[in-house]
Amino acid sequence: MEQYQCHSCGTKYNVSEQVWKCQCGGVLDLIKEKVERFNSKVIKDIPSMWRYIDAMPFDRESVIWRGITMGEGYTPLIVLDSEEPNTFVKVDYMMPTLSFKDRGAAVLIAKAKELGVKHVIADSSGNAGTLIAAYAKRADIACDIFVGKGTSPKKIAQVKAHGAKVREIEGTREDVAEAAQNAVNEEKKFYASHVYNPFFYEGTKTYAYEIWEQMNGAPDTLIIPVGNGTLLLGAYYGFKELLEKKCIEKMPKLVAIQAENCAPLAEAFISNQQEAKPVENSGTLAEGIAIAKPARSVQILEAIRVTNGNMITVNEGEILKARTALASKGFYVEPTTAANYAGYLKYNRAFNEKIVIPLCGAGIKSN
Repeated sequence: MEQYQCHSCGTKYNVSEQVWKCQCGGVLDLIKEKVERFNSKVIKDIPSMWRYIDAMPFDRESVIWRGITMGEGYTPLIVLDSEEPNTFVKVDYMMPTLSFKDRGAAVLIAKAKELGVKHVIADSSGNAGTLIAAYAKRADIACDIFVGKGTSPKKIAQVKAHGAKVREIEGTREDVAEAAQNAVNEEKKFYASHVYNPFFYEGTKTYAYEIWEQMNGAPDTLIIPVGNGTLLLGAYYGFKELLEKKCIEKMPKLVAIQAENCAPLAEAFISNQQEAKPVENSGTLAEGIAIAKPARSVQILEAIRVTNGNMITVNEGEILKARTALASKGFYVEPTTAANYAGYLKYNRAFNEKIVIPLCGAGIKSN
């Protein structure tokens, strides 16, 4: 029987439709069995992230995911440009809904289908809602998406196109999450949260597995935009598993990027706090990382520190310049990815340091 364990108090819960948070208020991790050496377990003839199913929370014989996948993952890893031969970009917006989060959604919705879920609720600044709606539709699961008023019309249109019901909420991103969580509890629905549900990270961890296979090892450094930590924690878990399986010799350093106008994790990191304190979001173009109260801040900060990583903040002008600079190289990205590239430009790189940067979301999705 699969189980969750609270990151705060250690209480264990059997995985079920209704469990999404510990009674103490803590976030849940997935308890995993240790796996033997992984190298021989890549299923080479599957051209998607499901080639790593032996490292994912499904039996190899499982067929549920086959009716839900849209070919997500296994995205290109290419050199940024000839002047920076040791910097690679992983073009993770080359996904069915144009966002790296398709990795997590495919796994989470496949697991929900396996649990017999009939109706899901999720909250989002846009991208997560789109992909949960898309994958829920493929799984024939009803879906309600909570978004804040002012969310990009393009993102709302995409959610509705997938047949989901959109519930617009006045207030902050945290108000939207609270409204969704109240609805989950009152209506007894499954919370398909990319923040709280640990199965989502079982999808985003394939980002690490792909880099490992494509580079035949691990890079020195990963530079990742962070709000709720969806990709950063997934990458950390993936490389940690690869290290435990002796597929790599060392963990990459995690360098996290936040926008100056909403940087609770950076403030906690700089002041050596174990947990981020809520801040006021004063507004940033990088809406995908504009999280004033990250629920998994303890885990995010742990991951950065244990890998000898760092945090960098960027301002709005730097984000705009970085977006233009990436477009000049052929990559049209969302402002959140531009914020990450702006952080990379401020990062003090060592000679011959191998760096990987994710291109998380396509620019066509933003205003």
